[in-house]
Formats: sequence, C-alpha cells, structure tokens
Amino acid sequence: MFGLSLLVSGLAWWLGLYLLARDPRKPLLWWAGTGMIGYSVAVVVPHPVVIGVPALAWTGAVLLLARPELIRWWLLALLPFFAASFFVPWVVLLPLAAATALAIRKRAYFSLVGVMFGLSAGAFLLGLLPDAITLPSLGIDVVVFGVLVAVTDAVEEGEAIRADMLRSLVIAAFTAVLFGSQVVFFGGPDLLAYTTVAAAIAVQVLANPLASVVDRLAVPSVAAERAELRDAAEALPKRRPLVTEDEAEFARLTRKALSHYGDLGKLVASPLMALTDDGPPLDRAAQLKSMLLASIQRLKPVEGDFGTSDEWRYYNAVYFYYVKGIRPYSVRTKREDLDAEDRRALQWFVTQVPERTLHNWQNAAARLVAADLMAGVGSA
Repeated sequence: MFGLSLLVSGLAWWLGLYLLARDPRKPLLWWAGTGMIGYSVAVVVPHPVVIGVPALAWTGAVLLLARPELIRWWLLALLPFFAASFFVPWVVLLPLAAATALAIRKRAYFSLVGVMFGLSAGAFLLGLLPDAITLPSLGIDVVVFGVLVAVTDAVEEGEAIRADMLRSLVIAAFTAVLFGSQVVFFGGPDLLAYTTVAAAIAVQVLANPLASVVDRLAVPSVAAERAELRDAAEALPKRRPLVTEDEAEFARLTRKALSHYGDLGKLVASPLMALTDDGPPLDRAAQLKSMLLASIQRLKPVEGDFGTSDEWRYYNAVYFYYVKGIRPYSVRTKREDLDAEDRRALQWFVTQVPERTLHNWQNAAARLVAADLMAGVGSA
C-alpha cells in the first residue's frame, strides 16, 4: 500500500507542477495544476477535506473549458463550499457535477473524466470502498485529467506535447527513484520518503524558474540573456511540423506567433520556424520575428505616419500591441518611454476601441499576415 501511495502521489505531484510550469499566467493550468497537487497531498493525508481540494480546483478548470464566463461566480462560491466541506465532505462534489454537466456538449471527454473522478471521490468520502481501491482509481482519473489539460493547452499553443512531457516524466522519475529509494532502503519514515520524492521532482520540473530567480540575484547583468537561452532550449521539444495546406491552422499559428513577438524563447517553439533558414534556434527565431514585422509593415497605409480610419485599424491592432508592446487595457502597464505617436495610439485605443473589438481586429490582421507569409512561401 505504501509503495502504491508513493507512486500515485509522486505522479500527481509531477503532473501538477508540470502544468503550472508550462505557463504560470494561464488560469486553466493553475486550476488543473492545483487540483493535481491537492490530490498528491490527499494521498499522503487522506482526510475528506483534503480530498475536496482537487474537486473544487477541477470545477474551476472545467468551467474555464466549458463556460468561462461563470468562473467569476465560482471564485465567489469557492470559499463557502470549502468551508462547508469541514462539516459535509461530499458537498464539494455538487459543483463538480454541475460543471461536468455544463461541459458535456463542449468538452465531452472532460465530462467523462469528471464523472469518473466524482464516482471515485464519492466512494472514498462515503467510505463505500477501501482506500486500497479508491486511491488507485482516483489516481487514474487524475492522470487522465492532467494529460487532457496539457494536450488541450498544447493544441491551443500550436505545440507538440508528447516529447516534452515524456522528457519531463523520465527525468522526474529518475531523480525521484534516485533520492527516494535511499530513504526507503535505509528504513526512513514514510513521511520523509514522500517529502524527498516531492522535493526531487520539484527541483527537476521547476529547474528553469528556479534558475531564473538565482540568476536575478547572483548575475543580474546577464539574467535576461540566460533566461532567453533556457527558454529556447525548453521550447525545442515542443515544436511540431508545419502544415501549410490548412489555411485556417496557418492563420491560427501566425496569431500565436504574433502574441509571442517579443519573446524569442517562445518563438523557437512555433511551427513557423520552418519558414526560416537553417541555423541556431535563436537566430532562426530572430529571422521569424523579422518576417512577421515585414508582413505587419505591409499592412500600413501608404499615406501618413499614424491614422485612425478603417484602413489603419488592422495595422494599428498588431503593430502597437505586439511590436511596440503597448497594452492599453492593463492597469499594470506604466510606460514612460512612449513617443508622441505611441501616446496618440494609446489614447485612441483607450477611448475609441473596445477590448473585444481590438481582439477581433487582431484576428483579422493575423489572417492577413498569414496570407502574406504564405505568399512568400509560394514564391520561394
């Protein structure tokens, strides 16, 4: 039983950290990763309230996938449901069941996993089956749910997932066995084995962000350059082949590349790297960035330096947002280096362009940029 618990806990811990490390800015990955980590802790401390943590977290993840407009209401209801779980543990299954029902039409596979997890968690919370049966059952649901979330995110990013996930799993398993086996072999307490395995996995999965923190403290002058090199190395296994026959997919990949315009490390993972010449990854990413800029510049009207008429909207939507890095709707954005043209553009966005409208213009502009890149491929 201890060996199985250690295996299941370590696997869930790795998968949760892997999801968080993919992109800590994405709410979906935070919800799903938190659920994985919560389940990993629940294996070690199988208390009904702890078991409720993954159910509550995955309710948020499923809502983001099926009905993202409801997530703000779930944030308000989260604390009351968690507090109620101290008195009635199975109450946490109610919002998960509701979210699963909402996801049936849009994300049927997530609904199936939600039902599986709900049945297993319900059996545990109600004491219908022994822990030796419910824990592995929950573990299977955890792994399937986490992999589905990772694959969904990779598809949206236009990335491959199998090589990157397998690489992370193999290294995490090696370090966990290397250090955890020593505790078990010398008869250490069970809790020490769990924490040793967790620490070994965390150091491996979070190696990149940990190195960034150390660099900012120890060598701040080159921290940005070192981070860019690490991001490029991490991105290489995520790149998938480019298929130019599907115009809609090519436009979607172009839109994603534009969103990473200022980050060469992220551009390395773009399938559009296939459009560049052979060379070192960061050099090819810089070339792709130049190609995107050239296509954006071709959207600019011939007359004038800046305008707000209809013929300017697509150029303004991508040039100022991605190339110049102006974020008109972010309350955290404070730019002191804007020139007169940038300030005019910022004022126009804030006062005349709703955020949703800008998003639609960027999608349309991405299709035009993609067509320009495609034309370059055809003429090459």
